[in-house]
Amino acid sequence: MGKRRRVAERPKNRPVVVGGVIAAVVGGAGFGVYALYGSGASADDQARTRSAAEARVKTGPLSALEVRTASTRFLTAWQQGRVTQAAAATDDASAAAALLTGYTKDAHLTGVTLTPGTRTGDKVPFSVKATVSYKGISKPLAYDSALTVVRNKADGKPLVDWHATVVHPDLKDGDTLVTGESGTPPVTALDRDGGELTAAKYPSLDPVLDGLREKYGKIAGGKAGVELRVVRGKASEKAKLSDKTLLALTEGTPGTVKTTLSPALQATAEQQVANKPRAAVVVMRPSTGEILAVANNSHGFNTAFQGSLAPGSTMKIVTSTMLFEKGLVTPGASHPCPKTYKLAGWTFHNDADSEIKQGTFEQSFGASCNNAFINFAPKLSDSDLTKEAQQVYGLGMNNWAIGVPTFDGAIPVQSGAQMGASLIGQGGVRMNPLNMASVASTVDTGVFHQPYLVSPTVDNRTLAKASRTMSSKTQAELKEVMQYTAAYGTAAKAMAGLGPDYGAKTGSAEVDGQKKPNGWFTAYRGDLAAAGVVQAGGHGGDTAGPIVAALLRAGG
Repeated sequence: MGKRRRVAERPKNRPVVVGGVIAAVVGGAGFGVYALYGSGASADDQARTRSAAEARVKTGPLSALEVRTASTRFLTAWQQGRVTQAAAATDDASAAAALLTGYTKDAHLTGVTLTPGTRTGDKVPFSVKATVSYKGISKPLAYDSALTVVRNKADGKPLVDWHATVVHPDLKDGDTLVTGESGTPPVTALDRDGGELTAAKYPSLDPVLDGLREKYGKIAGGKAGVELRVVRGKASEKAKLSDKTLLALTEGTPGTVKTTLSPALQATAEQQVANKPRAAVVVMRPSTGEILAVANNSHGFNTAFQGSLAPGSTMKIVTSTMLFEKGLVTPGASHPCPKTYKLAGWTFHNDADSEIKQGTFEQSFGASCNNAFINFAPKLSDSDLTKEAQQVYGLGMNNWAIGVPTFDGAIPVQSGAQMGASLIGQGGVRMNPLNMASVASTVDTGVFHQPYLVSPTVDNRTLAKASRTMSSKTQAELKEVMQYTAAYGTAAKAMAGLGPDYGAKTGSAEVDGQKKPNGWFTAYRGDLAAAGVVQAGGHGGDTAGPIVAALLRAGG
């Protein structure tokens, strides 16, 4: 944690003599007791005193005074430019010192004023005001941040829990702040009709616009300006996060990039996610792969394109494709869904412990009955689902080139119970709304068309392709079960009035430590497909379903 310099304070209480040892409690803070040993103190006396001090290491919840004192110590030192002291007030002095030093030296921020807000438990919000000055150009900067105080396990002292977000909420650990001439010129992003796309008009597009600038800034004909920006570190680059502009000192000259976004659908998507915390949705055109809308109700992260979440029962579309291709079942085949099913030592349950004793596979698909899928596991090899997702749906290959960073899905080869869980979109399977909108699109057309936000003709990039195409028989079977779900199954309420050329699938994905599951919904209608997720929202038909259905209606 680095060495912490103790500043001598005048004790407010008179020294107390205990057993020949002089001790004084540090005034005001109450964080420790310092013993002053005389030259004649015996080794046993010192050992006993050390043992007593060790026994006095404080544990348990932090008091309001401890939180206030620790946060004040950190904020005061930071505001006064005493980086070493500020860093020593955190639980990671090395990382804190590096970022706080760069705050002045690299970001050129001066005149920092930090104003704490009202404490909530161990968390203290605070506002930041500063001036960015670079080569004779200055601009004010203001933003809000927060810190959390934790107890140091080693000595019990309250310290600021260090993360880069303390310095600025847009920073991830390992990122830095830099002011200077931008290496990438700005861009003006246009919708498919030629209108300008801005984060002010479409808040969800903030990370998308950052990605467009990073990808096309140097080839779009613009000229770089001077700005304060977040420069991503290795961890953020691995997560495919783009550098972010926080403040422009000089604007530069933007280039122009045209996207496939529909202004009407984008506006509707923004409205639909606005009242659903942690919601994300994507709309695309199945016949071409064009992305028509993307929206997120989350700060600074594009869950719709880059999320990595278990897709729950929406994955049963891919599983069913595999089962149909292998000839293991047909939509109308009798296939019971037992209340429980044991696989490799695990007992799988259906939602609400439901069961379908005498029914068809189509009915189990429409009711999203888990064990009607898991009980196929003994007839499958560990790699079957992975191959199906990669070869037919183009997922999990990490080769999509849509124009901005994406996560292209993950379907790892698993065995035993984990393989069984993968069949219902749990286990190690991870997707996002873009991936699941693409799945619905592939069913709609029978062919995988890689989604894209910027035409490949702009930069001559190559779009990903699937290695094979599902048969027309398999496509017809998939459309049959998805249409049944939209008309009579778990998606019927959300999809009411949108038929008959439609299909849908709901999903609920359990997440450890989360009371409600993530709700998923993916559907197609005509030449539109959409998918959405509401994290910790509950069942997909009730949460993500209305969002997706509203966009399919808006698309005509």
